Amino acid sequence: MNNCLILVDLQNDYFPGGNMELVGIEEAAANAQFLLNKFRAAKSPTIHIQHISAHPGATFFLPETYGVKIHQMVVPLENEIVVTKNFPNSFRGTSLFEMLKKEDFDNLVICGAMSHMCIDATTRAAFDLGFNCIVVENACATKDLIFKGQTIKASDVHASFMAALSVPYATVVSTAETLESIV
Repeated sequence: MNNCLILVDLQNDYFPGGNMELVGIEEAAANAQFLLNKFRAAKSPTIHIQHISAHPGATFFLPETYGVKIHQMVVPLENEIVVTKNFPNSFRGTSLFEMLKKEDFDNLVICGAMSHMCIDATTRAAFDLGFNCIVVENACATKDLIFKGQTIKASDVHASFMAALSVPYATVVSTAETLESIV
């Protein structure tokens, strides 16, 4: 099986001091960094996804700001691909699908942020495009959401989206489980 690590939107605005800080982002990024280091050591391919806001009124991931940059914990090496996107789905309006098909990847190991937005949209799209998806749940993060005046804690948002992705869109596993079976 041909595996590719996809790191989605691990950018400064999601970290402490950023414009959209996520709950548990530092722990998720540490797990993503661990995966990245293992993929690099195995000389397995990695693609970094970077969101650049193009939506009028956007408050984070603004072009040419510190917040839009990929966080230092997972900063791409010169030989690693960075795909920029403007939508939650990493395939929409990008060359990601063509890149993955050209290299004949079977498995996409997906991690990053936000669990309920870009991880969800990217994983569902990848599944629909015929890829086997592995979502590394403890290398993803999200935030509290408000719906009809009720606050839904980030841990509940995350668990709900991981549960929804687990059938049929992806195999949802931990960093340790991923490393045992993939790298």
